[in-house]
Amino acid sequence: MDNKTNEPYPMRINKYLALKKISTRRGSDELIKNKKVFINDKLAVLGDKVKETDKVEVKGAKQKEYKYFAYYKPIGSETDSPRENLFPLGRLDKASHGLLILTNDGRITDQLLNPKYSHEKEYLVKTKEKLRSNFKQKMEAGVNIEGYLTKPCKVKIINENAFRVILTEGKKHQIRRMCSALFQEVADLKRERIMNIKLGNLKSGDTREIKGDELTLFLKSVHLTN
Repeated sequence: MDNKTNEPYPMRINKYLALKKISTRRGSDELIKNKKVFINDKLAVLGDKVKETDKVEVKGAKQKEYKYFAYYKPIGSETDSPRENLFPLGRLDKASHGLLILTNDGRITDQLLNPKYSHEKEYLVKTKEKLRSNFKQKMEAGVNIEGYLTKPCKVKIINENAFRVILTEGKKHQIRRMCSALFQEVADLKRERIMNIKLGNLKSGDTREIKGDELTLFLKSVHLTN
């Protein structure tokens, strides 16, 4: 196994296996407990550290089959998964609807949800009042929400009561709070896209499997392969 990473050596074996996308740190600990991991042909134990020159092998471990689904969360439902053994990546508040990604791949969670990564999410928003003339300019520049200045975003005005917005962060109730700070109240909020995954023609409450070129591009964007 190639030991080159951008992280400093020596490093704990579970961190090394996680960086190599073999498993999560917790999953790596299980592989070690089950005597599947070897360092320089010697059985690894929990807490072992790996040097850059070490040879690391994982033997006899069955490759987990990872699954990814697009799910249209309905209005009024909690953020949970309608499919057994899958979990949602991120959240949508109860009053919002639209795209969630469901998976059993714990490797992807940090890459998708950590704010240091700038992955696009696109929303269609309808407001109760007419949008003010300077709404787009102020929204795109960043909005102060209770002491936090949001990152610049992209806004496209659809009509006097609707706009699309593309964010690269996900603070709690962020769009609703941004609108409120600009004296607009959200009437409807729908997430239509996460990175290259689009809601498309999916109906409320339904799921579809993410596969093929769509999946390849998605995993490449979070530095993984299936």
